Amino acid sequence: MEETILNAIERMPSKKFKETGFTPGVLYGDSIAKATSVKFESLALNKVLVTHGSNAKLWVKYGGNKKFGFIKEVQRHPVTGKVIHLDVQLVSQTHEVRLQLPINFKGKDHLENRNLVLQVYKSEIDVFGKAALMPDVVVIDVSKKELGDTITLNDFDLDKQLKIHDGENEIYGIITSPREAPAETEVNQQTQA
Repeated sequence: MEETILNAIERMPSKKFKETGFTPGVLYGDSIAKATSVKFESLALNKVLVTHGSNAKLWVKYGGNKKFGFIKEVQRHPVTGKVIHLDVQLVSQTHEVRLQLPINFKGKDHLENRNLVLQVYKSEIDVFGKAALMPDVVVIDVSKKELGDTITLNDFDLDKQLKIHDGENEIYGIITSPREAPAETEVNQQTQA
């Protein structure tokens, strides 16, 4: 795993956090007796989120120590989408965790070239296992799928030690053909009348 490091700086808990260039957050987990209020440099935090997603595994440097963990929750402003708070759970790499991992369906452009569309039913998967084995995102290649094919657990290529909590018959997506837009159909019917 590429080592992603995020620096955490102690902060005093307050109702209003107004330090420019920093995002408030909290650290908790195995090696911490109680939740610790911290702040993260906003630029570095945003780079981690863009590169590794909102469930990123990372190392947190705090108080002279470097500890392993993962982003547990990202709170965003409802209008601007700016990150306003971050929760990081610190765990040993052998600690078992349960995460909702985002699914990245790659190859959709190949489907479109063949006049096919991926209809996504579920964009996350519920996974349980050792923290060190957890990917940041689950990638499924749909480029070779055909009309009517479904995306199921058989399409996931996860470490065998990870357990998927979704049902065996869960359908994450289906390959369909594009439909004529309803507005176009109404216009065609009106011009023929």
